Amino acid sequence: MNYTEDSASYSLAAKDPALSAHQHEGAVSWGAVFAGGVGAAAFALILLTLGTGLGLTSISPWSSVASNAKAFGFAAVVWVCVTSILTSGLGGYLAGRLRRRWLAVDVDEMHFRDTAHGFLSWAVATLFTAAILTSAVSGIVRAGAQAAATTGAESGSGTMQRGNAMAAMNTWPLGYFVDSLFRLPAGSPPAATTSATGNNDSRQEAARIFLNSAATGDQLSQEDTAYLGRLVAQHTGLTPDAAQARVAATYTSFLQKVTAIDAAAKDAADKARKVTIGASLWLFVSLLMGAFSASLMATHGGRVRQL
Repeated sequence: MNYTEDSASYSLAAKDPALSAHQHEGAVSWGAVFAGGVGAAAFALILLTLGTGLGLTSISPWSSVASNAKAFGFAAVVWVCVTSILTSGLGGYLAGRLRRRWLAVDVDEMHFRDTAHGFLSWAVATLFTAAILTSAVSGIVRAGAQAAATTGAESGSGTMQRGNAMAAMNTWPLGYFVDSLFRLPAGSPPAATTSATGNNDSRQEAARIFLNSAATGDQLSQEDTAYLGRLVAQHTGLTPDAAQARVAATYTSFLQKVTAIDAAAKDAADKARKVTIGASLWLFVSLLMGAFSASLMATHGGRVRQL
């Protein structure tokens, strides 16, 4: 029994006064729509959890990162599309099967209503899932912001500048080059004894001079080179000329390293941008697949409901 075979009986039923009242009933069974949406959302959670577990088991820690990322990305795209089709199809079928039975509606109208029920169930499931994900992400961001604020509040104002200088000096690669700047030459006798505080202050000052010049990408000025040369000579026992040559060579190496790091960061940002674009496009495609699957399965469920 199908829509074509039932068209005549629906026309006769419309002439029956007892059945004509059904024409004025609501065209949308919201209970069936929400039931289909909730069922689709719950089934999506199950499949996404399963997909996450299967994806993690397929990644080998001994293979290269690039091959892992490529395989995981392809599998994730396929799984998201399959999940969208299956879950939306389930929601659409439930919406079509659970809606009220229309007795005085022609075939075309019934087909449109079933399609609309499937689309609405998909929309409910999509909005419900988006609301849950948005709430979870906002909670994580809020917790991180509160932790950062608490950490900042616990920092003493009297040690703020000194702590920032220490943090800058201990950051790679600046810390390494500052250490190499004050490194004693091989086979040379120890330099004149200086206090630990004085040595630490000299390293922090050298780090600030390096950062100030690197911010503009320029070479060290003659004044800064001469001053750092005197500090290096004082702590390492080098001659003034050798100390200034070390300062110039160390800063040049530091500037090259910073330039390489910036280039790598830009390349990583560009790759992340391309990945984000691809993920957005595939998410769009999966949502369209879900809408089509829900609408199609709702018509099938509605046809079974009319039997």
